[in-house]
Amino acid sequence: MSLTLHFHPLASYCWKALIALYENDIPFTPNLVDLGNPAERAALVKLWGTGKFPVLRDDARNETVPESSIIIEYLDRNYGGRTRFIPDESGRALQTRLRDRFYDLYVHLPMQKIMLDRLRPEGKTDPHGVGEARAQLRTSYAMIDQQMASGGWAMGEDFTLADCAAAPSLFYGSMAEPFGDAHKNLSAYMERLKARPSFARVLQEAEPYFQMVPKEP
Repeated sequence: MSLTLHFHPLASYCWKALIALYENDIPFTPNLVDLGNPAERAALVKLWGTGKFPVLRDDARNETVPESSIIIEYLDRNYGGRTRFIPDESGRALQTRLRDRFYDLYVHLPMQKIMLDRLRPEGKTDPHGVGEARAQLRTSYAMIDQQMASGGWAMGEDFTLADCAAAPSLFYGSMAEPFGDAHKNLSAYMERLKARPSFARVLQEAEPYFQMVPKEP
């Protein structure tokens, strides 16, 4: 196969890229990377100097594509299918990218702050930073709940890049800071995301690894 995705089945940004691949049934070779393995880490760093996944390698085009949002846009341009992740109309395209950034910066990042703090050794945790992250998630949840009042997807009727970003960040976000009864529209959106076949497949494949997800102390 031309495409290889270097990833980990629990990594939330990897889920984002996997959703896009599964949405359009794009053939690819999955390469699970164990960052604890020096050889596998070195191979990933050789592909993308930050050593972060996901990274997409396209041998047919001799392209190495890092970063989940860029991977999805690359797939949209070069391996497009029934789902278009970036609308053609420039205004909607801009709004789609904005919502993608919103989910990455204001849901994904604070969620990761909380989850990674659970892995810190005793005496090295950051209660103040975690408190700030929880507050940011609550603010973001309220905004999303309002946006989703009419149902549908992040951009309305069409499933887009923004939904690829929303699914993993909200799934793990609900573990870090539960939605609460006040955010019924958000909860309903999360259920629609989990029922989407592409994301349901991601969750099914990740399930054997869920015991590795850090739990709240």
